[in-house]
Amino acid sequence: MIKYKLICKDCDISFDSWFSSSGEYEKLKKKKFLSCHLCNSLNIEKTLMAPSVFSSKNNIKIGNKNAKYVKMKKIISDHQKFIQKNFDYVGENFAYEARSLHYKDKMASKGIYGTATREDLKDLKEEGIETEWIPWVKNTTN
Repeated sequence: MIKYKLICKDCDISFDSWFSSSGEYEKLKKKKFLSCHLCNSLNIEKTLMAPSVFSSKNNIKIGNKNAKYVKMKKIISDHQKFIQKNFDYVGENFAYEARSLHYKDKMASKGIYGTATREDLKDLKEEGIETEWIPWVKNTTN
């Protein structure tokens, strides 16, 4: 595993991300799978990083980060359960269904969730249709 410090060239936010190899970073960037979690820009670049040297202090920090990860994954999982229970899943038709609700059926009692491209979300926003991008974590527990 390799950790890179990345920066969004559009909003200047920096963040860390782990990759299985340096080639994996290049592959994901080429396929445009790397995006800014703040502004959804694809204009992401690597920055300079100092190498990590592990000690017992670092192991404590890693344990704390792992606990934070577990806590955050639980929060996201709880949100997903709420969404699945209270919203209608429309799959890849999200942009179409969002427009239908916005322009035709504003009295719909239930919201929707599904899959959309960044371009679709940008277009919906420009049309004044409120949407949110929410991280979705696969349930890997048995």
